[in-house]
Amino acid sequence: MSYIGRTPVLGNFVKLDAITTSATATYNLLNGGVAYYPQSANNCIVSLNGVIQSPTTAYTISGSTIVFSDALTATDVIDFILVLGDVLNIGTPSDNTVSLAKLTATGTKDATTFLRGDNTFQTIGANTPAFHAQDATNTSVANSTWTKMSIPTEIFDTDNCYSSSRFTPTTSGKYFIYGCLKSSTDTDFDNLGIRFYKNGSAVDPLVRIVNQNVNSAYMAFTIELNGTSDYVEMFGLQNSGGTLDLQGLVFGGYKLIGA
Repeated sequence: MSYIGRTPVLGNFVKLDAITTSATATYNLLNGGVAYYPQSANNCIVSLNGVIQSPTTAYTISGSTIVFSDALTATDVIDFILVLGDVLNIGTPSDNTVSLAKLTATGTKDATTFLRGDNTFQTIGANTPAFHAQDATNTSVANSTWTKMSIPTEIFDTDNCYSSSRFTPTTSGKYFIYGCLKSSTDTDFDNLGIRFYKNGSAVDPLVRIVNQNVNSAYMAFTIELNGTSDYVEMFGLQNSGGTLDLQGLVFGGYKLIGA
């Protein structure tokens, strides 16, 4: 809707109940029979005997009463008292009238952030850095020896953090890591295991061991990593009694949002 001239002003305007005058200067202010408390004389318009009165000079406001500078008489007429709204109270804004620039919240205000309960803007974020590698490359694993698995083929690597079968994230946080390996042959063995190493040391007790006649193993876990030096690798184990080729089928992970 458009207007000719100035746009109408919105506010919490209140016309108070009529007052019968008498030989006094102080009168109660009511709105629908209930005491009303204007916040100051300056946001009231008072008409007395057809003349608009000067606030703080002709009258003052004290709580829910108006106090005129001189006592009135029964012949005086208070035409109306109009309150222009509480100080700083603009009422309820119309739909689609409040822009991001009007919000007091701190942080970046744009389409990529959301407003939190603590009045701050937070980036939605993404599960990155993230990587996923898979391959059927054989890794020769000696009997009962934890050996790093070779998984060279990257399917994706969002931040170039995966190299030489090692994940080195560039962002600190908690990460979900997963992996799968299998025996390249059907040779019987007592156990087949998968384990993740952080900075060259095994992460215990997160070890997955499967018994014979099952030629694959899967493991997933959550780990906290810094964004400077921490790295993760996947290791495999078999105890067939001799050297055996294992295949690192899958190795991947991603940062948890907000973690």
